[in-house]
Amino acid sequence: MGDIAIGMLGSGFVAGFYMEALREVPGAKVVANYSRSRERAADFGKRHQVERQYESVQTLCADPKVDMVVIALPNHLHLEATQVAAAAGKAIVCTKPLARNGPEAAQMVRAVRSAGVLNGYAETSVFSPDVMRMHSMIESGAIGDVLTIRAREGHSGPHAPHFWDGETAGGGALLDMGCHTVETARYLFGKQNRIRDVFGWGTTMLHKEKTKAEDNAVALLRLDDGRTSLTEASWTTKGGMELRNEVYGTRGRIVSDTSSTTVRAFVEKSAGYLLEKADAETGWVFPIQDEARVYGYHEEMRHFVECYVSGTEPRETFADGYIVNCVLDAAYRSMKSGRWEPVEGDEEL
Repeated sequence: MGDIAIGMLGSGFVAGFYMEALREVPGAKVVANYSRSRERAADFGKRHQVERQYESVQTLCADPKVDMVVIALPNHLHLEATQVAAAAGKAIVCTKPLARNGPEAAQMVRAVRSAGVLNGYAETSVFSPDVMRMHSMIESGAIGDVLTIRAREGHSGPHAPHFWDGETAGGGALLDMGCHTVETARYLFGKQNRIRDVFGWGTTMLHKEKTKAEDNAVALLRLDDGRTSLTEASWTTKGGMELRNEVYGTRGRIVSDTSSTTVRAFVEKSAGYLLEKADAETGWVFPIQDEARVYGYHEEMRHFVECYVSGTEPRETFADGYIVNCVLDAAYRSMKSGRWEPVEGDEEL
């Protein structure tokens, strides 16, 4: 594998997971990082041994030594960052969700296609070892034909303030977490099976002082052939992260719980970081070993780098992120209308 120089756009929690994953990708090296705060950029660079720091997306993307940029920024900054990076001819990997809504995502798809640059949609769930194993079992015919899928993702609430601003972020728990389960359903059903319409519900049950966005949501996705996938998303789930998928087929079922762990401990003194969104540091605790790998960060980063080096298209592109945004747009419309809403989008994308 040839060398590839990467620029990291962002210095928050998810950027740290990307750095952890990229350290194990042969031939990949993060050579530059950006934060709008000089202090945060310097601190991130020092912690992760990154050579150069920038205080604007434009200057990082103008760096001729950067081959690929990873967008690890808040949702409302994804479109502009993509446009800048694409204009500079950089390969681009963007965190989930791709955008705040379908129209923004469509602009991002058009930008990378017009520039002819590699684009990867960093949906970790479909690169997690658990979900990839589920997929291989389905492909082998082990459970027959897939009939229904049920998925739940929950935790006690976001760690960064920008998530709570529903207008700026584009939505609440459904956009933040439902994007994972929607793409997982597409992956497990097979992407050739189009999601036709969506019935959605969402409300702010607990965090009314923090947000006007939904902190709990349910979305029922229906395919063209009538099969369904049920998504639950919650920002009010105490006790740490929940990541569960259930697939039911004509000859069996598969259940995964990505947040489960074989390690459990009773502690009277904190042992430090345990897992994302842990709500307690003492008493009974359940740390996840090699958390970033469990969630799918290592596999997705390795995949995108390998695709760049080989000149092949990733299995998750901005077009997939666009479809997810369109599905979630339909869910949000359904929350208001109380009816099934069709998934609308540009079929040429």
